[in-house]
Amino acid sequence: MGLIGTILGNSGAVEAMGSTVKTVAEVFTPNATRQMEISAEAQEAALTQFSSEFQSAGEGRFDRIVNGLNRLPRPLLAFGTLALFAYAMVAPMSFGERMTGLALVPEPLWWLLGAVVSFYFGAREAHYFRTRPAAVAKAVKTAAAPTANFDENAALEDWRRAQS
Repeated sequence: MGLIGTILGNSGAVEAMGSTVKTVAEVFTPNATRQMEISAEAQEAALTQFSSEFQSAGEGRFDRIVNGLNRLPRPLLAFGTLALFAYAMVAPMSFGERMTGLALVPEPLWWLLGAVVSFYFGAREAHYFRTRPAAVAKAVKTAAAPTANFDENAALEDWRRAQS
């Protein structure tokens, strides 16, 4: 570095030369770190926009009643299934007659029932995903922040072990 400093004069000239080389190099090879920063900024902006779009407008009495009704199907399905087992033990003949009736239901109707139930539970899951608490969104944002230790590279260590 002493020879370059002597040739170029002072340290300001060396810094200018270094920044010029860096700028020219970025024309041919993009700066990967800056690309990652831009990508993270874009993702954060998108998350901020999405969170503002899906803010709850407030919950009135009607919303609370509908939310209460929406919470009923899962427990009813679970307890109903257990009740069917109890019913089969208490009145096996009657249970058999009911199951024979179910066997006569046409297959397209079973497909329709499956689609309705799937869409219902899928819509509920999407609703909970959209209205998840701010704490979860904050945790996702924190987890997305780069906290990796670049001194340790597991893939590079595996490659070095494979080479030796």
